[in-house]
Amino acid sequence: MRPRLLLGLLVLSIAMPALAERDTPPVGLSPASPEVDVGIQPLGVPSGVISAVMSRDRILRQALESLGTPPRFHAFWRGADIVPLLADRRLEAGLLGDMPTLMACARGQAVIVGLVKQTSTAIVGRRVAQVSDLAGRRIGYVEGSSAHHTLLQGLRSAGLSERQVRLVPLAVSEMPEALERGEIDAFAAWEPAPSAALAANRANRIVFRGLTSDFLVLDRRFAEQQPAAARHLIAGFVRALEWMRRAQANLDRAVSWARLDAQTLSGKAPPISDRQVAHITHEEILDIPSAPAIPGRSTSPPLRKEFDFLAGQGKLPPEARWDAIADALRYDGLYQVLAEPRRFRLAEFDYAD
Repeated sequence: MRPRLLLGLLVLSIAMPALAERDTPPVGLSPASPEVDVGIQPLGVPSGVISAVMSRDRILRQALESLGTPPRFHAFWRGADIVPLLADRRLEAGLLGDMPTLMACARGQAVIVGLVKQTSTAIVGRRVAQVSDLAGRRIGYVEGSSAHHTLLQGLRSAGLSERQVRLVPLAVSEMPEALERGEIDAFAAWEPAPSAALAANRANRIVFRGLTSDFLVLDRRFAEQQPAAARHLIAGFVRALEWMRRAQANLDRAVSWARLDAQTLSGKAPPISDRQVAHITHEEILDIPSAPAIPGRSTSPPLRKEFDFLAGQGKLPPEARWDAIADALRYDGLYQVLAEPRRFRLAEFDYAD
């Protein structure tokens, strides 16, 4: 197996955004649906780039249609809205940040395919030098997101709590403009919002960075009852990464698709250029060195520190137990796909514009 294919676990995001109103589940989702329904977040970078490639994968679509389970991809503004739809089986899979992943797996109802990315989210402020300067000020955030996790970490590092600031719920795409208009004093977000804010005004600065991870999460019942469909979904992800690494022209094409998908959801152009999106995608996905990738086989399993921190902050259900997360990490679907590259056509590519 080539090392590049082993990167499959280090970056897992999926699919094609269908239109969705903010905070409203897409129409037509049903537990009885034969389709493989996947919840994604096209406004995120680099996840939206992989989403764009996955959604146009003819090989993936043909494989799932042959099983009688055609794929459907649904765009969401935030991962927290995906979690309850996984729980009630209206979605079979979702791309989630670390905090929503823990919420999805805390009751044993989901499994973790692998790590999408491991990067940072940031707290960006206007004319502030450190997190302690945010006491009493307005901070834009997305409830239950990986950036919310970073905000909690940043506040604790300064000896502050959420009660000592003014939290303002916002879509991540709205945060840079809200900061520019003076409607908030800071925000916590993932890319491209921090880069957009820094480029817009020299008075904006990052006052805190927190490590964050994204994961591909499957409904446990889907993974157990339809294992072939689950593995083809994973293969489509691995194939997308390999295709982008093969040529800069492929990555440029993927970035252009991602721009269109993000604009379809938000109604406006992305806040940073295609060149910047490509740079972030390289830095956070394509340039990650090969490493042991199966989370359940790691000597230092991901999410443990995040679980302990969020449990201590009272942000997880009272019944949440680490054993449920550890069990979710033992899912070996990605390992099975990487072990059979010919069967899953990992080096074949067929994408539709």
